[in-house]
Amino acid sequence: MRKISIIGSTGSIGRQALEVIEKLPDKFEIIALACGHNAELLKQQAEKFKPRYTVLGEEGLEKICSDKENDIILVACSGKIGLKPTLKAIRNGIDIALANKETLVMAGDLVMAEAKKYGVNIVPVDSEHCAIHQCIKDINQVDKLIITASGGPFLHKSTDEMKSATVEQTLAHPRWNMGKKITVDSATLMNKGLEVIEAHYLFGFDYDNIEVVVHPQSIIHSAVEYKDGSVIAQLGLPSMHIPIQYAITYPERFEGIKSKSFSFSDIARLDFEKPDFEKFPSVKLAYDMGKIGGSATVCMNAANEEAVMAFLAGEIKLCNIYEITKKMCDEHEPVKNPSLDEIFEIDKFVREKTKNLIQSHKFVI
Repeated sequence: MRKISIIGSTGSIGRQALEVIEKLPDKFEIIALACGHNAELLKQQAEKFKPRYTVLGEEGLEKICSDKENDIILVACSGKIGLKPTLKAIRNGIDIALANKETLVMAGDLVMAEAKKYGVNIVPVDSEHCAIHQCIKDINQVDKLIITASGGPFLHKSTDEMKSATVEQTLAHPRWNMGKKITVDSATLMNKGLEVIEAHYLFGFDYDNIEVVVHPQSIIHSAVEYKDGSVIAQLGLPSMHIPIQYAITYPERFEGIKSKSFSFSDIARLDFEKPDFEKFPSVKLAYDMGKIGGSATVCMNAANEEAVMAFLAGEIKLCNIYEITKKMCDEHEPVKNPSLDEIFEIDKFVREKTKNLIQSHKFVI
């Protein structure tokens, strides 16, 4: 049995991971479950799945990631909290199923260097990166990565409609059931920009060789183009159960909770279009900050996250998220190779500066 711990077990990815494990009871032993605040749900999960121990809050996460009985740790928490535990697990030789974007967006160079040093596998959980992982047989033969985007709830809405969008409208994603923060990022397409940065670190490709394509049906989750012009894509229903199961059972495959025969005739059609960078400028901003590198992506991630939280709280408009994030990026002096301490110092500074900008009422609804 594969021994696994889940950091963020009460969140969307964590809950779905436990559903996957419940379907495969003879394949996994749960060492630990951890969450930030939802003590009641954590208690229910512990009673049902009987992990060896549970952790509430941040303090016990390093204990989980130091427990070498783990074969794999699913990092399913959101935000910067995922970075230190991931590094701790890597340094203890434990494989990672990674569903935390901030880990690579904030410290991609550091994390990937440590994974190589300690011989640790990082298997992506995001459907797009999981798709690329499945399509690559010989990375030296690949010329380009193609990341698909659903386009979110405002794909066919006007810019003016986006400007007046409510929180409820923004959270009404047409394809995916996700947490609030990632759903807002999907609506602005910042989520796709973050995924471009993640792909750069996970697979070692230049940004000019990573392309974003809008695909509203969310059936093709991503693709790779080989040097001879051949394109291999991974298809599947838009369910996170599938990439979660792939990541935690890799390299094996089993019949799972969402396993069924795929019907091309039911899908009927697949549409593709280029992303509109004028309507969704966050994508271009992510490309630009990724190319600058260093702490530029730390700044962008921190500013965007604070702006998203302000939007969800009704303090700013949807369009202000990009404006605020862009302003913070323009004012930031990038540090080329920041240490872990510097990364967290910059993250804290940018968040405080972003909050002050929002509270100054320069962005009023």
